[in-house]
Amino acid sequence: MRRTASSLSLILLGLGTFLLVLAPMLAWYVTPRAAVNPIDIDTTAVYKGTGSVFDTDKIETVPDQRITVTQRVRGDVAASERSGDAVWDVITTVDTDKSLPAADPHDALDYTPHRWVMDRRTTRPVHCCGEKPYIEGEAYLKFPFDVQKRSYQWWDNTGGTTVTMRYDGTEKIQGYTGYRFTATVAPRKVGTRLVPGSLVDEPNRPQVLAEEWYSNHGFELVVDQRTGRVIYAQTGPRRTLRAPGGDKDAAVLLDSEKIAFTTATQKEAVRQAREDTDRLRLVGTTLPIGAAVAGFALAVVGGVLVARGRKRPEEPGTVEMPQPSLTM
Repeated sequence: MRRTASSLSLILLGLGTFLLVLAPMLAWYVTPRAAVNPIDIDTTAVYKGTGSVFDTDKIETVPDQRITVTQRVRGDVAASERSGDAVWDVITTVDTDKSLPAADPHDALDYTPHRWVMDRRTTRPVHCCGEKPYIEGEAYLKFPFDVQKRSYQWWDNTGGTTVTMRYDGTEKIQGYTGYRFTATVAPRKVGTRLVPGSLVDEPNRPQVLAEEWYSNHGFELVVDQRTGRVIYAQTGPRRTLRAPGGDKDAAVLLDSEKIAFTTATQKEAVRQAREDTDRLRLVGTTLPIGAAVAGFALAVVGGVLVARGRKRPEEPGTVEMPQPSLTM
């Protein structure tokens, strides 16, 4: 009797082997290439709060104003494809109820355009492609993938420097749990501005190159662990003017202890975080584990069937008859 493997056993063994090879490829090769920052991003975040704002018509600081900060992020696809990095154009506007209805964002109380270029996998800043300003640190607008429970250097565009965001536990936003990071910013000079001398307590001078100072009552960011997406952001900016060489604030341009994501912005950020996290979990965890389990089972079954084979009787061979010898 001899054994032969059936077609089914060979198919099962081959499919099982394929799935066992596929599982680590999904985890170690496909997943890192799926966890990349997009180049075609087009998203808007809206912050709201109250505070004091300098009224250019009244030439004085007006308290208890409703403040709206709008941050629009658009990807420059062509520049991204050329460079291989993610090139994002960012426009940030600050408005009160008085300026918010303006059709042109340039008419906002404050209008700040800039360009951020980053490595698509690490989120580290890349200095190319018309980047402005020179951005540093580990994160800006979003954190890297697979956020750790440690401090991160976050780029504060208003202050023009990095801020140490310290891990401060977890927090739920719209029912979704993220990592919480906090920081404050001490007063620092960020530039100069030509203003009437009377505005900075120098009435005898028609114009003064006043110093502009910035501080922050407190940053709070809640971040999705897997994707690094910010699902909640809160800031407390304070911008003031000082006389040249002065050591105290002479005029307040903007002061708010809390300007935060609106509920609509939170919900949209959480929705996107869920979708991206589910997609990465599917490719990086669910599919590799499923492929490994199914592959092992199929390989075992196929191997057993191959080993057992199918018994067949030996076919009778042809018996060669001896030829008679001739004698003389």
